[in-house]
Amino acid sequence: MPIFVIGDIHGQIDRLHEALEYIANDAHAGAPIVFLGDYVDRGPDSRAVIELLMQGQAEGRPWTCLMGNHDRFLLRYLGNPRYMDPNVSRPLLWTDPPLGGARTLASYGVDVSEGRDLHDIHADALEAVPQAHRDWIANLPRLHETEEHIFVHAGLRPGVLLNYQKEDDLVWIRAPFLDWQGDWGRLVVHGHTALDAPQLYSNRLNMDGGAGYGRPLRPGLLLGREAFVLGPGGRVRL
Repeated sequence: MPIFVIGDIHGQIDRLHEALEYIANDAHAGAPIVFLGDYVDRGPDSRAVIELLMQGQAEGRPWTCLMGNHDRFLLRYLGNPRYMDPNVSRPLLWTDPPLGGARTLASYGVDVSEGRDLHDIHADALEAVPQAHRDWIANLPRLHETEEHIFVHAGLRPGVLLNYQKEDDLVWIRAPFLDWQGDWGRLVVHGHTALDAPQLYSNRLNMDGGAGYGRPLRPGLLLGREAFVLGPGGRVRL
C-alpha cells in the first residue's frame, strides 16, 4: 500500500501547504500520510502547523502524527520554564535561540522580547497555548509500524527490541543509530538529523531535509521499500 511521509516541519506552515499540494497532485493522493514530528520551533508559525494537523485528523484524513523532541520540549517547558533536556549537546533552555522555542511562543501571541522576565513569559505561555494543543501533543504516538516500515522521529537503539525502546532514544537518538548498518527487518523511516535533502540508506530513510533551517520541505512516497521524493516536477526516485 502506498504511504506518504513528511519530515520535520519546524513551524514552516507555507512549506507544509506546499508539501501537501505535492501529495495532492500525485497519483496516490488520498493514501495515508505519516508526519515524523518536530512540528514546532525555529519557523514562523508553529501554532498554524499544529492547527492544520489537528484539523486534518478531526476531518478524518488518514494522517498519523508522531512526537518529535521539539514537540516534547514544548510540553516540558510549560511544566517548568527552566527545564533543560539532558539530551541536548550543551545546557540550553527551550527558549534559547538554538532551539527556537521563543519563535513558537511568538506564534501563540506571547511577547518574547529580549529582557522580559522568564517567569512572565512562562505565565503568558500557560495562558496562550490552548489545552487542546497540549493534549494533542501529549497523546502523539512515538512509533508507527506497517508490514514493511517502522516510522519514528529520531531512530532506534541497535540491539534493543522494539517494545523495549526508550522514549528518549525514539525522539533524540543520533549515534549509534545513524552509524549502524544492520538490517532492522523493515525500513526505518525517520527525521531529526537534518540533511540538505531526504536520503535513502540500505536500512533507513532520513526524511529531514532541513526545513527548520530554511530548506525545502519535500514529502516522500513509499511503495514497499522503494522511496521517492515529491517536488514541483513530480516524483524523483531515491
